[in-house]
Amino acid sequence: MIIPHQSTQAWIRDLNYSVIDQWRSWKLNGQIAGELFEYDDGGGHTAPEYKPEECVAMFKRWISKQPL
Repeated sequence: MIIPHQSTQAWIRDLNYSVIDQWRSWKLNGQIAGELFEYDDGGGHTAPEYKPEECVAMFKRWISKQPL
């Protein structure tokens, strides 16, 4: 893995934000494109560079304020 997933999760938990939406997957063209987790003070994501179609879809949804 390129992204230190477990370290990132531990760091975020230490911020003590309230959870709005637990880990869930989001889809693109009927396939799982990634996962997300949402907090009351914002959300987060990781976008692997080897999945450009998914990265563009996530970015377009974010700037147009559409859910994943």
